[in-house]
Amino acid sequence: MTRRGSRGTGAVVVLGTRPEVVKLAGVIRGLGSDAQVVHTGQHYDDALSGEIFRGLGLPEPRVGLRRTGGLPRVEQVSSMIDQLGRTFEAARPAVVVVQGDTNSASAGAQAAHYLGIDVLHVEAGLRSHDRTMPEEINRRIIGVLADVHCAPTEGAAAHLLAEGVEPHRIHLTGNTAVEAVRASLPGPEARRAVLKAHGLCSDGFVLATVHRPENTDDPERLRLILGELVGLGLPVLLPIHPRTRARARRYGLDGLLAALRVVEPVDHATFLALAHEARLLVSDSGGVQEECTVLKRPLVVVRNNTERPEAMDSGFAVLAAPGPDIGFRARALLDDPGLAARLAATPSPFGDGRAGDRIVGLIRTLVERAVPPTRRVSDRPAVAAPGVRPASLPSPVGAPTGPHPPGGNPCTDHPMPAEPRPEAFSPPPEAATTSTSSC
Repeated sequence: MTRRGSRGTGAVVVLGTRPEVVKLAGVIRGLGSDAQVVHTGQHYDDALSGEIFRGLGLPEPRVGLRRTGGLPRVEQVSSMIDQLGRTFEAARPAVVVVQGDTNSASAGAQAAHYLGIDVLHVEAGLRSHDRTMPEEINRRIIGVLADVHCAPTEGAAAHLLAEGVEPHRIHLTGNTAVEAVRASLPGPEARRAVLKAHGLCSDGFVLATVHRPENTDDPERLRLILGELVGLGLPVLLPIHPRTRARARRYGLDGLLAALRVVEPVDHATFLALAHEARLLVSDSGGVQEECTVLKRPLVVVRNNTERPEAMDSGFAVLAAPGPDIGFRARALLDDPGLAARLAATPSPFGDGRAGDRIVGLIRTLVERAVPPTRRVSDRPAVAAPGVRPASLPSPVGAPTGPHPPGGNPCTDHPMPAEPRPEAFSPPPEAATTSTSSC
């Protein structure tokens, strides 16, 4: 059994859902043969999980857990902890990497901690302060157990500090969603083909997703959401989650689905192509709140609260409770003539697209049992304005002094170059400015 203080080898990356695969793809590639990927089977539908590995050009996971998908939460998590514990004992890794707030991440952190293995948490410190959300409980459990916290934003780092996490354990890395979008967004020709295949026009439709249990498992709530989508006055494309389809049929809502353009779940690249060309996004997804800031598209978040307030604070997203508020918020965005230009000029609050490189560096440091040569959160204020490096921050040797140039990155443990990269915080220039279709 691996014990804290004994030397393991390599890293185990635990994942089980489509968003985890997307956000950890760059980390997995960066680690190469030093990483063993373990799939928990939380997303057991091939359309939601298996296809994503192929679409991202990743090898199939070396280890897959058995019979966890679709189980009640208590059975699922306990089964994952048991199977992951045995997997970790056999692999003896130096560090276990978990991402986000899923049952898989919580189980991975618990199994590793109980065996004395270091835990590195990617996307640490997000908080909705809503204990009715299963994800919030998972985030807080992992926050207690993790040895290294990779916070995507200053606000996330501040949450961890407020909860008593030792500053030297917190690293401000940015969010891997930024590079995931840039790597997977198809070019103009491919986006045109996607639009043609779905019979859509650029800037002439709404892209919607609905999958959260609080929205799908309540018949009246789901009826209200679908009804508001139907009434938006534009074609609404709905790649439907298996849970949403099953609940809609059970509740007799097939008539509302018939008024929408319902399609099966699409791969990540296709979704990004559609989102880039949509006039508006409507979703209850956490990941879409990050992706919209890179794609420069407005989003209505169908939830009562969010753990990603940065998307709202920067003007990309608005919250809407299920019901008439969805239509009200959506029409306000659709009728705003200056919105597109404002979003195009607004940097993403989630980083510069190099989070994965920083995280890989931290993982390798843990494997080598060395002290990371990076600036810690304790060396900077807990919170800073998005997109602005605090002018009082001490400069590392060889770095420019004074305020950081506009467009620089607050989400970094490493010194920025003297001149910021032109593409920092933004999609590739052609993706941001090129229309792929007109009707």
